[in-house]
Amino acid sequence: MSTQVAELGTILSVWAHPDDETYLSGGIMALARRNGQRVVCVSATAGELGTPDPDVWPPDRLGRLRRWEAAAAMAVLGVAEHRFLGYPDGGLAALDPSEPIGKLRALLEDVRPDTVLTFGPDGMTYHPDHQTVSKWVTEAVHTYRPTARLLHCVGTSEHYAVWQQRYEEWGVFMTDERPIGVPEAEVDLCVKLSGEVLDQKIAALASMYSQVSPAIALMGMDDYQRSNAIEAYVRA
Repeated sequence: MSTQVAELGTILSVWAHPDDETYLSGGIMALARRNGQRVVCVSATAGELGTPDPDVWPPDRLGRLRRWEAAAAMAVLGVAEHRFLGYPDGGLAALDPSEPIGKLRALLEDVRPDTVLTFGPDGMTYHPDHQTVSKWVTEAVHTYRPTARLLHCVGTSEHYAVWQQRYEEWGVFMTDERPIGVPEAEVDLCVKLSGEVLDQKIAALASMYSQVSPAIALMGMDDYQRSNAIEAYVRA
């Protein structure tokens, strides 16, 4: 695992909401930091709409909490550089893409990453914010940092064969579309976490209690941990 991750060099990890990065790249980022690699993580929004009870958790309160939770998760993973772009949760698709792509250009020029991690076109869960971030990052990298390795997160077909029904119970997917996954043999980066590194990722996720507690209650900690033990990517 560590050797695979070492080959990624300096990493820029770009996502829509706090917790996306930890679910989809927490293990990779933790391993990279253990190797001494620079990791810069970016959240487009504070995730201020991420609640089924907006009366108890109005956007300003939840956004503040999720920033605190993200800071705690980054501390667990060893990521010292976490930035917010400050865009509205749930509203990314309606934005003129020129400004966010401009912000991403500035990040690319500042960080000069060897590898950029982000969503694939389906956004993993078909969330419009996820899909929009994928478009922004892909365009920015291809235009302003074409030498970087751009990796899109995917679920493997082997993973979905085991966990799809649990994800249905959890209500992960935002539309009626469902991923079929990519066979493990066809992904370009497949990191299988175990032991201390998996514990580190789960501890980081647990720091985001407002978001992960329903899933842990539904699945139980053992299944929750096993379902988060793989991070897979393909070249864009």
